[in-house]
Amino acid sequence: MSGIALVTGGTRGIGAAIARAMSAEGYSVAAVYHGDDSAAERFHEEARIPVFKWDVADEAACVKGVSEVEEQFGAITVLVNNAGITRDSMFHRMDWAQWRAVLSTNLDSMFTMTRALIEGMRERRFGRIINISSINGQKGQVGQTNYSAAKAGVIGFTKALAQENASRGITVNAICPGYVDTDMVAHVKPEVRDAIIAQIPVGRLGAPQEIADAVCYLASPRAAFCTGAILTINGGQYIANG
Repeated sequence: MSGIALVTGGTRGIGAAIARAMSAEGYSVAAVYHGDDSAAERFHEEARIPVFKWDVADEAACVKGVSEVEEQFGAITVLVNNAGITRDSMFHRMDWAQWRAVLSTNLDSMFTMTRALIEGMRERRFGRIINISSINGQKGQVGQTNYSAAKAGVIGFTKALAQENASRGITVNAICPGYVDTDMVAHVKPEVRDAIIAQIPVGRLGAPQEIADAVCYLASPRAAFCTGAILTINGGQYIANG
């Protein structure tokens, strides 16, 4: 396959796996990051995928960044909205900054990134938008009212945008990963990790590549009839209604 793919949060964890997988499929990939310069540099050196730094919660930065990517590569055909952060706290102890930071990065970015690209996709009558939500946007999670609210919002955003753009050759889908074996999970205490795995019927964490494979499918011509779908990949931990 060929095309231009932009992956936010694309230099670590699930995002890095997505960027690598799409590059292997033949896409020209731009990986966007914001926080960790050293991780981005390592990723670029190892994967040989160009990296771009901007804050996906900043509308002006997104417009400027998308313009820079398209000047370098050409029109973006696939957008993977993967960037996300956590600021966990029980709600009765959560402050406004913790709430706002998560909603800005995880949900406002659906607007800032997609708005910068949607008109071009509509004019070309083609596009693939793949949003990474979460199991906790489906079922909720103690200590994550901010994160769960944002990721649930991603699901509603996906369903509405899919309906608006289906006639223009643009598909919009979401993936809800369960617990995946990334650096974030690897650094939790062993007893916490064991407790997480005990809740997963298949008896293990997901692999980042398993999420990346699903993204590659949704980006491909094989998924042209698939839009507005919420793909749950969580090892059976939470079985959503159809």
